[in-house]
This record gives sequence, C-alpha cells and structure tokens, in this order.
Amino acid sequence: QVQLAESGGGLVQAGDSLRLSCRFSGRTFSNYALAWFRQAPENEREFVASLTWSGADYGDSVKGRFTISKDNAEKTVYLQMNSLKVEDTALYYCAATYLRTIAKMTNGDDYEYWGRGTQVTVVS
Repeated sequence: QVQLAESGGGLVQAGDSLRLSCRFSGRTFSNYALAWFRQAPENEREFVASLTWSGADYGDSVKGRFTISKDNAEKTVYLQMNSLKVEDTALYYCAATYLRTIAKMTNGDDYEYWGRGTQVTVVS
C-alpha cells in the first residue's frame, strides 16, 4: 500500500520560512491526490493545501503565504511556508488518497493514507 513520512518541522521565529517534505512510498505516485492538514491543541483539524486533478487549493488562512508542490521523480510532496505566524503553530500531517474524482478535496475524511506528522512551532 502507501506510506507517508513527513520531515522539516522545527522551531522558528515569526516571519521566517520553513519547507516541509513528505516522502511517498508506494506505486503510481502520479495517481494520488496529495494534501497537508494541521492540528493545534484545542483546535479542529484544519485543511492547509492540496494537489488534485483540479490543481492546487489552499485554506483561507494560508493563501498567499504557503505553496504546495511535488516532485514526481522523487515521489515527494512539499509545503513551502513563508511569513510564518504564531498561529501557524501546529502538528502538520501529509495525506494522500487514490484519485477518483476531479473535485477538489479539502475534507480530511476523503484521504486514506496519513503520515505521523511533523511539529511546527512559531514564536514571536
């Protein structure tokens, strides 16, 4: 099946940049929808970004600051995070599911495979 492994989290200052990586282990990487979600203590799981047949999509709170991309040869999906804010502090999860629709998928319930998460902490 599919396994995902995130990396790149850490402790940074507000205004800094950070790039998260998610390595995909499995077959037919190009046939999967890919996404990033995050969850902070006492908060609900939040959609961050996704790549599907509909292209890239972003949560309102990160538009203009975060960029999702992928490298098919390396089977890796990235999340470039710029102008980080304290409120971006959360555990960030990579998710994937086999592509079966052209619709954008921003609901975590649509994704079958998940990584264990990487912590991003932003301080003032």
